[in-house]
Amino acid sequence: MRHNFDEIVDRRGTDSRKWDTYGTDVVPMWLADTDFKCPQPVIDAVVKRAEHGIYGYPPDDNKNFEQSIVNWQKKRFGWDVDIDWAEHTPAVIPAIIYAMRAFTQPGDNVVMQMPVYHPFHAIIPNNGRHILGNQLAPNKEGGFDVDFANLEELLSKKRTTMFLLCNPHNPVGKCFTREELTRMAKLCLKHNVFVVSDEIHSDIVYKGNRHIPFGSLSAEAAANCVVCVNPSKTFNIAGVRTGAAIIPDRRNHDLFYARVEDNKAYGRTIFGTLPVEVAYNECDYYADQLLEYLEGNLEYLNTFVAAKIPKIKVTKTEATYLVWLNCQALNMAPKELQKFFLEEAKVAMNEGSNFGPGGAGNMRMNIGCPRSQLQEALNRIEAAVKKL
Repeated sequence: MRHNFDEIVDRRGTDSRKWDTYGTDVVPMWLADTDFKCPQPVIDAVVKRAEHGIYGYPPDDNKNFEQSIVNWQKKRFGWDVDIDWAEHTPAVIPAIIYAMRAFTQPGDNVVMQMPVYHPFHAIIPNNGRHILGNQLAPNKEGGFDVDFANLEELLSKKRTTMFLLCNPHNPVGKCFTREELTRMAKLCLKHNVFVVSDEIHSDIVYKGNRHIPFGSLSAEAAANCVVCVNPSKTFNIAGVRTGAAIIPDRRNHDLFYARVEDNKAYGRTIFGTLPVEVAYNECDYYADQLLEYLEGNLEYLNTFVAAKIPKIKVTKTEATYLVWLNCQALNMAPKELQKFFLEEAKVAMNEGSNFGPGGAGNMRMNIGCPRSQLQEALNRIEAAVKKL
């Protein structure tokens, strides 16, 4: 099957937060869902199920969902996941919260690498834990390195009990190498720190890089982690709010599930699990073609910005369809930068300071869209920058 990623689908007025937040004169390149239709097999399955006309409680012990998780991890990443390791969750962020409540106590420290996905900054203090930021270090290749000395310093603190890893990393687009992940795993084991790895962007990794599931590193790493997965970014099904936690250690699994039960978060939804199962079992073709298309978008963006907007620098993007744009040469404060792109360029993006220390002066652009939309956004930004 072939999917038409150039197709323009009008999303305004369809309960789209991405498209209905700003005026019709703004090109939305912010929120992390794509502007591509779902794979046709997913659409067909949902329509067929909807036509049945009765949407009662589904069973919680149907293993088709867990088997789809197992299948995907094996065929895409070579990780042999036991079906009993997989646990249904209502998306990734709730899974992280359940893990935090299971493996840490109020007042504990949670380490994460800055700048990082902005909801992380809320869920940790909202649950009575403290954030410790391990700053990612810009390198001469235009990407980022891990400051391992600082990471160990933070992990060694008496009240540090969890390392929240964004793998691949949002927003800087870093794909961690096996060597980097192994070193992180060993440090966490050394200092008795539990790892939660958010791997929601794992399918979108560009040529020359490879996603390594944290739990696949070693038996020791597997016994010290929860890996959170969700096909929403790959297949554009974020609205079904369904993901999974992979927890190899049985005791850890039981501790995690106790928090799920505490919050009565174990009920599945008909239109949540079905799209996940179909996407993972039938839609490899879509994931492959999506990555090919996004690589074309990334190449177009890199070429355009280098030639026509040299004041903006594109961070080396190894993974995700979220591109980190260094706009420091524009010499604007964060709020001023956000206002410039929204009101002058008429392009909505995420302002970098929302991602924590190291984010100010940057903007996050979502390139998961038809190329014509990306071209329009870049043309607008070029024109606005030239007027400065």
